[in-house]
Amino acid sequence: MSARHFLSLMDCTPQELSGLIRRAIELKDLRKRGVLFEPLKSRVLGMIFEKASTRTRLSFEAGMIQLGGQAIFLSPRDTQLGRGEPIADSARVMSRMLDAVMIRTFAHSTLTEFAAHSQVPLINGLSDDLHPCQLLADMQTFAEQRGSIQGKTVAWVGDGNNMCNTYIEAAQQFDFQLRVACPEGYEPKARFLDAAGDRVQIVRDPREAVRGAHLVSTDVWTSMGQEEETAKRLKLFAPYQVNRALLDAADPTVIFLHCLPAHRGEEISEDLLDDPRAFAWDQAENRLHAQKALLEMLVAPAFAQP
Repeated sequence: MSARHFLSLMDCTPQELSGLIRRAIELKDLRKRGVLFEPLKSRVLGMIFEKASTRTRLSFEAGMIQLGGQAIFLSPRDTQLGRGEPIADSARVMSRMLDAVMIRTFAHSTLTEFAAHSQVPLINGLSDDLHPCQLLADMQTFAEQRGSIQGKTVAWVGDGNNMCNTYIEAAQQFDFQLRVACPEGYEPKARFLDAAGDRVQIVRDPREAVRGAHLVSTDVWTSMGQEEETAKRLKLFAPYQVNRALLDAADPTVIFLHCLPAHRGEEISEDLLDDPRAFAWDQAENRLHAQKALLEMLVAPAFAQP
């Protein structure tokens, strides 16, 4: 049986994604009550990081340990990948020694090529195109705070980056409407917009985007690898800062999410994460629980049979 991968939210059905969110909430409760649950005992996750990380590394490494397994951290300087070994060759070798692999990388093609030659599940820990694990945590956070997101309105304010692309996929899979407010020339990738059809609307005015929204989210204006554009982006994106006044235009029940790290005074106001409508800390914690549910789904079935 070929391995099942998680490179995108579209790799699961809407029902599976909803089940993952429910399971994440259950696993969060088990941890809160101190219940030992180790379905991945003796299983090993390899974690390849080409981009720096705090939440991704902590959540996957701690998650595997809590599920009874272990995680191995690998950077390009620690492996032959950093010395030019073909991705396909690395995938063939690593997947014979590991039970799953997570990669946090730049080019999304690194993930698709690795997956094509891997015998074990591959998880997208972030690419320049998508960040599906973060969206699992975002959807879990909304479910915990407000219930079902089906039929609701979500606003994305800022750069049409990998997070925005993934919100577009989430709109399709979790059945909500998405408004994206971004400067001209900084829209999300056309192929994601084309796939979503009229479920996603591009606007230029942030107030128009957040009007009546039940969830508002943003991200840094300059992502890793774009540092040379910082000055230009700071000026161009200044009207797109999310602050308390902007949230006041949203639905009274709105929640604000940020995948972190946040640049206070740039994409958000200095005080926004202290606003009672902001749930970024719950969102960050939920990376742990959502990914534990994902790891359980992808890895445990391979060892269920005697």
